[in-house]
Amino acid sequence: MKLYKEANLINGEWLSQGSGEFLKVLHKYNEELLAEIPLATSDQVDKAIEAAEKAFKEYSSWSAGERAAAMQKLYDQLEQKRDDFVQLIIDEAGKPRSYAENEVTRSLTTLKFGIEEARRIGGEVIPMDFDQGAGKTAFTQRFPIGVVGCITPFNFPLNLVMHKLAPALAAGCSLVIKPAPQSPLSCIALAELVQNAGFPKGLINVFSSENEISELMVKDERVKLLSFTGSDKVGWHLKSLAGKKKVALELGGNAAVLVDETVDEQKAAEEIAKGSYLYAGQICISTQRIIVQELVYEQFLKAFAKAAQELNVGDPNDQEVLVGPIIDQKHLERIENWVNEAVEAGAQLEFGAKVKDREHNLYECTLLSNVNSSMKVSREEAFAPLAVIEKFNTWEEGIRLVNESKYGLQVGVYTQSIDRMKMAFKQIEAGGVLINSIPGFRIDHMPYGGIKDSGIGREGLKYAIEEMTEPKLLVY
Repeated sequence: MKLYKEANLINGEWLSQGSGEFLKVLHKYNEELLAEIPLATSDQVDKAIEAAEKAFKEYSSWSAGERAAAMQKLYDQLEQKRDDFVQLIIDEAGKPRSYAENEVTRSLTTLKFGIEEARRIGGEVIPMDFDQGAGKTAFTQRFPIGVVGCITPFNFPLNLVMHKLAPALAAGCSLVIKPAPQSPLSCIALAELVQNAGFPKGLINVFSSENEISELMVKDERVKLLSFTGSDKVGWHLKSLAGKKKVALELGGNAAVLVDETVDEQKAAEEIAKGSYLYAGQICISTQRIIVQELVYEQFLKAFAKAAQELNVGDPNDQEVLVGPIIDQKHLERIENWVNEAVEAGAQLEFGAKVKDREHNLYECTLLSNVNSSMKVSREEAFAPLAVIEKFNTWEEGIRLVNESKYGLQVGVYTQSIDRMKMAFKQIEAGGVLINSIPGFRIDHMPYGGIKDSGIGREGLKYAIEEMTEPKLLVY
C-alpha cells in the first residue's frame, strides 16, 4: 500500500479530480513515474481556505493540552512510518539515503519541539503601576492568527513542511499548503497522518496547482499569514501580492565561509567540502563562496580538492553516496550554462564542471577560482554541487568580501581568534554567524532566517509561533 494518495486534500476529503491537468511526479534518479496529482481548480482552493477558516474557529478553542495530545498522536504515527518516509524522500527528492534518514529524524525532532512549545506559549507582564498607570495591572496573551498559507520547496519535502505545520498546530492555527511540484508526496502523506491524529476536519488542506491558482491563496484576505520557503525571486513577488497579511519568507542565499590562517586547514577543508556538495548543493545554506586567507590558500585548496573528489556521486539509495541527482533536467542544464559562462568570462576551473551521468541528472562536484561578483556562479544562488573560491589578505577585507552579496542567511567563520570572532559577528551581514562551522549547520529549534534578499522573519518553533500568533493586551 502506498504511503500517499494521488489526490488533493480539501476539507477532509481526498479529491482525485481537479482542473483536468495532472502533475507528474518523477523518481529523481531513474525518472520513473511515481504519481500523478490532479491540479486544483480555483474553486477547490477557495473551498480549502473556507474549510481552514471554519476549522480554525473550532481548533483555536482547544486547550494547549488538547493540542499537544493530538500532536503526540501525529508524532507516534510518523515514528512508526519512519522507514517509509525515508524511502519516499529518496525517491521524490533524490536525497542521499543517510541525509533522508537525517531529515525524518529532524522532522520528528521539530514536531517534538512543537509539542513542548504548545504547552508554554506565554505572554508578558507590562509594568504599569506609575504615573497615569498607577494602580493598574497589565499583561499580554498570545492568540492564534488564523489560517496560515504555506508554500514549501522541494529540497526538504518533509521537514520544511513540518517547520510550518508544527508551530501552526502548537499555536492553534489551521493550514492550507501548496508543496513543491517536484516533491509533493511527503507532504500529502504527512497530511493523512494529521487527519488520523484526530484534528478537526479541514484543519490541514494540501493542493497542487498552477502558479496563478496558488496566487489566489496568497491574495486571499482570509489567509492571515503567508509562510513561504523558496527562491528570492518568487518570494518577493508573492510578498507584493500578499496585501495586508503577515509574511514570513525564507529565501536562501549563496552562503559564504571565511577561513583564516589560525585554523587547521585540512580539517576545515574536509568539513567545507561536505558542506558545499552534500545533496548536490541543493540546500539554501550550502557553502557556495569560500574565502580563504592567502597565507594558507594553496594548502587549503589542495586539501579541499582532495576531500571533494573523494565524495561519492551517484544513486541516492546507496548508503555511501552523499551527492545525488540534480532535481530535474532543467536545473542540470542551468548549472552547465552558469559554469560555462563563468569560464568563458575568465573564471578558472579547479576541478569538475562536467555532467557525470545525464540520464540520472548527476553533475560532478565543481570548484571555480578567479571569479567576480558579476558572474552568476558567485552572485546568484547556485543550488548545485558548485563552489567558488577566492583569497583575502586582511580580516577586514575578508568580511568585506563576505558582505558583497545581496543575500544574508548564514555565514561560517573559521578562526581561533576571539577578536576576529567578535568582529565577524558584529560586521557580517547575515541572520546567523557560525564559528568554526560550515554555514549549513542548523538545529531545528534555533532562530533561522536571513536579511537582505534572504528573507524576513524567523523559523524555529518558538520564533515561528510568534509569527503565527498576535499579542493581546489586558489592562485592569
